[in-house]
Amino acid sequence: MTPDDGGDRVEPSRVPWFAWAAAAAMTCIVVGLYWDISFHLTVGRDSFWTPAHLLIQAGGILGGLSGSSLIVSTTLRRASPLRDRSIGVWGFRGPFGAFVSTWGAATMVVSAPFDDWWHSAYGLDVTVLSPPHTVLLLGILGVATGGVFSVLAALNRTTGALRSRLQWILLAVGAEVLVLAMTMIFEYTYRDSLHRSDCYRALSIVAPLVIVGFAQASGARWAATMTAAGYTAFMLVMLWVFPLVPAEPKLGPVYQPITHYVPLGFPLLVIAPAIVIDLVRARISGWRRGSQAIVIGGVFLAVMVAVEWPFGSFLQTEASRNWMFGTHYLPYSMRPEDYAARNEFVPQSSARLWRGMAEALVAAIVTSWIGLSIAGAMRKVRR
Repeated sequence: MTPDDGGDRVEPSRVPWFAWAAAAAMTCIVVGLYWDISFHLTVGRDSFWTPAHLLIQAGGILGGLSGSSLIVSTTLRRASPLRDRSIGVWGFRGPFGAFVSTWGAATMVVSAPFDDWWHSAYGLDVTVLSPPHTVLLLGILGVATGGVFSVLAALNRTTGALRSRLQWILLAVGAEVLVLAMTMIFEYTYRDSLHRSDCYRALSIVAPLVIVGFAQASGARWAATMTAAGYTAFMLVMLWVFPLVPAEPKLGPVYQPITHYVPLGFPLLVIAPAIVIDLVRARISGWRRGSQAIVIGGVFLAVMVAVEWPFGSFLQTEASRNWMFGTHYLPYSMRPEDYAARNEFVPQSSARLWRGMAEALVAAIVTSWIGLSIAGAMRKVRR
């Protein structure tokens, strides 16, 4: 073992346990969220004590226990290797990420009775971002942010083989954060909206921020591609596995015959702009941040539209109604006259389309700039 510049000691080949805990917590959360949404599309509302809800909360509790354990050990053990790399809050000491994870876990736990009461009072949610879900997502964001900071702090203090392993863990967590971000805009990116500017504006608000931020912070050459590939792989596995599990609706009215879980659909093709972004990043690394953001944001939107628009047309054809693409899986509550059920796009006027695309371009540039800015700060994280 060799001491770093702040007195910490790190094993050159050993990943800190809290980095694995951060990845495990996020895995529980994103699988649970996917499962929960699929449950609502397939079964409807049952009770809070569904396996999906319990898995989400388990991820939050794991993140909270990891963070609180680091805080307690750093506070009580003056010889703790993290003590010189910690902050103080109300007499406690610990890594910054540990405090954020603990807060996020507490917020997630608070959201549970709120969500149960909300459904008892108002019935089914009409939107993903209902008040209790917003509180839950804030908690999840806290757990995710805390985990990312914990991994980053270790990554930025190491070199060699350990740094390479931590880069992989950081990008795995980044892929899960991208899954979370894309889940938040699920209602705007459904198959029948792939020819609407709303879809690309929503994508431009969340995807460049996550992809560029994690790519720049990790320092890996193909980081954007690996982050997008992780999202794509996760969504494909869920698409192919969930229909194998028997299930049926428990609420009415039932407009579509359901005999198995309904997945969320084929992943959006964000891997295409991610590959181009990686190619571009290497060429413009010396440019000013604003200029980089203009190029990266423009590249993201242009490539995204170029690949997703025609692919969206394919997803409306008979050739996509199979296990591989899954466009024949419809929620039980979808009426036969809905656009998606008829394999048609929701119409949009040309004027609104072009105005929305212009807004999407601005959003992609702004979120790319934010991603670059956040990455600069992320590379300085040591505590």
